[in-house]
Amino acid sequence: MQNFEWNIPTVIEFGKGAIEKLSAMAESGSKALLVYGGGSIKRTGIYDDVMKVMNENGITVFELSGVEPNPRIQTVRKGVDLCKAEGIDMVLAVGGGSSIDCAKVVAAGACYDGDAWDLVLDASKITKCLPVYTVLTMSATGSEMNKNAVISDLTKNEKWGTHSPLFKPRMSILDPTYTFSVPKKHTAAGTADIMSHTFENYFNFEDAALQKTFAEGILKTCIKYGPIAIEEPDNYEARANLMWASTNAINGLIGLGSSCGWSVHPIEHELSAFYDITHGEGLAILTPAWMEAIMKKDPRTITNIAVYGQNVWNLTGNMDTEEGRLTIAQRAVEKTREFFVNSLGIPGSLHEVGIEDEEHFEKMAEKASAQLGGAFVPLSKDEVVEIYRAVK
Repeated sequence: MQNFEWNIPTVIEFGKGAIEKLSAMAESGSKALLVYGGGSIKRTGIYDDVMKVMNENGITVFELSGVEPNPRIQTVRKGVDLCKAEGIDMVLAVGGGSSIDCAKVVAAGACYDGDAWDLVLDASKITKCLPVYTVLTMSATGSEMNKNAVISDLTKNEKWGTHSPLFKPRMSILDPTYTFSVPKKHTAAGTADIMSHTFENYFNFEDAALQKTFAEGILKTCIKYGPIAIEEPDNYEARANLMWASTNAINGLIGLGSSCGWSVHPIEHELSAFYDITHGEGLAILTPAWMEAIMKKDPRTITNIAVYGQNVWNLTGNMDTEEGRLTIAQRAVEKTREFFVNSLGIPGSLHEVGIEDEEHFEKMAEKASAQLGGAFVPLSKDEVVEIYRAVK
């Protein structure tokens, strides 16, 4: 196991009525920028709940609405300008990962003299940040308890992740009832996103047994509760378990002592950058093909995927022979593909999400492969192109 340091300063307030705890924002000042998406928080009443707490605690609210599903740098810039013009003290994101990611970069940009895109391209330039608070309304990205943010500039077909310890929220409100209104499509995509975050941490060659056991528990939680939440959107236990799985999949816990570069996310980010598809759907489409590709390139991974099949899918077989391990691993890949398509109802190919051509595959693969040097299994440009083609 590798050396590690883990420091998560975020206070999590979990459960029904947790919104009242947001009163702690008053400790950070009297002016807040409220960051949210397309307005669903107003239809569901969450906006009113937030404003009630703000008003009761004397906090003046300025708003940045309309954050996109793949948040744009142009929207970040609007938020930065507003913070600087109004002397904002803190940033409150109400929504899913897109709103939270946007809020994080706005909070850093408000304390930076240059363009906020600099902070996306070079995280070392993030040296100061306004306090960030979140009210989570969708279980998916885990941004409510980590240092990461992903921002796009679709005018350049670019989508990049940035990170800073300063991004970690001071407090995150996790009320599962706030996710009851999430549509089936996004509940499914969110579940796939949680599972992908877990895979990125789980598949490695380190002997970090406890972390791997945690990861397997998260995966089994998604497999059990994802379909329930889709069919019974107001099932509290399903929403609660997915919400907590989302947070723990990417707050650093399951990657401790075994971290390596991520694999499927860089490949999918290129899809989103060029075609603006739903992130979780792209991950679900690509993951089984990626598993097949790494087994072909590095036979050592067959054991990793076979163990996943045994411990997560309860598959049986002979782990003592190469043939037996390969059989279990292949079945594990198929179980994963079948779960995404049949249990969650996610499209199984790029064609089904509107990608009909290979026009950008070479450029996408070149950019993705450049980020895979330290991944679980490094992949070349040509190997990434083959993954895109395999799911076309």
